[in-house]
Amino acid sequence: ILFKTSKGDFEVELFVKDNPLTASNFLENIEKNIYNNIKFYKIISYPQVKLIHSGIAADVTSYESKKQFLSNIAPLIPLEIKFKKQTEPKYKYQIKDISETDDLVHFFNNGYLAMAKKGDKNSSSTEFFFVTNKISELDGRYSIFGRIVRGLEVLNKIEKKDLIYRIKTLS
Repeated sequence: ILFKTSKGDFEVELFVKDNPLTASNFLENIEKNIYNNIKFYKIISYPQVKLIHSGIAADVTSYESKKQFLSNIAPLIPLEIKFKKQTEPKYKYQIKDISETDDLVHFFNNGYLAMAKKGDKNSSSTEFFFVTNKISELDGRYSIFGRIVRGLEVLNKIEKKDLIYRIKTLS
């Protein structure tokens, strides 16, 4: 998929095979144009990593028309993580034992995309975030469903209130 932003464009590969529910939910949101002309509304900066949030938060009052859309879809999707030795992802399961992270298929790294979370067992259906570096503390706690494959330098330029003009599929 292609993100067209106020800082430039970047391409994202979705992990459709490993995270089918999360990826298909995101693609459905793109098809319904809910991410057109929205802001990156939260940037969390730590010394080694930045978390860049966007999407439609159900409690953001500046998106009245988007909130009406949200009322017509399920507000949450289950947390979806994939282990190496399993053919299907595991749903509504959050890793609590750090030793389990060794068996994960996807780990947080620079340019990786995940759904924000609502509680221990559910993901948001519309809010997502990118990370700008490895952050193993989040592994197994969020549905990682994609990564930037072209234009990673654009992600590092994103600041709070920069815009996503449009997200579109490339195929």
